[in-house]
Amino acid sequence: MTIITDDSCTGYSLAGHPERPQRITGTVELLKRQTELPLTWVTTTRVTDAQILRAHAPEVLARLTIPQNFDADTPFFENISGYARASAAAALDALQFAREGKNVFSLMRPPGHHATRENSMGFCYLNNIAIAALEAAASSPSPLRGERAGVRGSRIAVFDFDVHHGNGTEDILLNRENVAFFSVHQFPAYPGTGENNVGENCFNYCVAPEATREIYRATLACALADLKKFSPDLIAVSAGFDAYARDPLAEGSLLTEDFHWLGQSLRAMQIPFFSLLEGGYSRDLPELIFAYLKGVAGK
Repeated sequence: MTIITDDSCTGYSLAGHPERPQRITGTVELLKRQTELPLTWVTTTRVTDAQILRAHAPEVLARLTIPQNFDADTPFFENISGYARASAAAALDALQFAREGKNVFSLMRPPGHHATRENSMGFCYLNNIAIAALEAAASSPSPLRGERAGVRGSRIAVFDFDVHHGNGTEDILLNRENVAFFSVHQFPAYPGTGENNVGENCFNYCVAPEATREIYRATLACALADLKKFSPDLIAVSAGFDAYARDPLAEGSLLTEDFHWLGQSLRAMQIPFFSLLEGGYSRDLPELIFAYLKGVAGK
């Protein structure tokens, strides 16, 4: 299992803001002391403007340097452009590791799935998963020696299990050829989108606030079954852990073992995939991520 992270991503914070550095530092601490999973740790490389601009308008890049808050939830921080670029670069690195047949998880911040083509919002500055998905759709690497032929990145599914709808990902990927978006999320909830399917390739699976764990898990299973029917060559996962029953920002009902099941379910598809951290704001986040990783690794 490869973990992509960088100490520098903990370099910004705002007192009382739930998207805090401890989300990363606490998870790194747990993963480094555990003995069940052999882990390889790597840092990020880089992302180009051209790769970002597949997903975002040029104004989004320019806006990252203006010292003014983006919205009430999304503050400006010194060097937020650098932090956002590093998180997007990690998504591209994760894509490459998945293409090489490796299990990989990007443990970075800021998250990305609320950032739309034209706006940063909802704790998100650049849409990491969309940048990676469009990179995958645009490139067709030759299969590596020893890897299965056909891992060419030509048909991409994005699976988002964050409790909040990935409105930005939907906005960017809407009606893109050979790309499909599957989102399981609480509705109604922030950001108020995702009640219905949109266009020809964006599929939304709503779960009511405080729905039972059984209903939530059945909805996830339905989305995964539909994703499999899409027959993707590659799956990009927006891994949000805020559907957890004790997360402070939503009314989800999932337990630790459900995130383990999600990892197992994705592994069982036998399709290359990579996962990027999105939400998850409870104190138990490190244990939730660890459970997911064990499922991904078949443990």
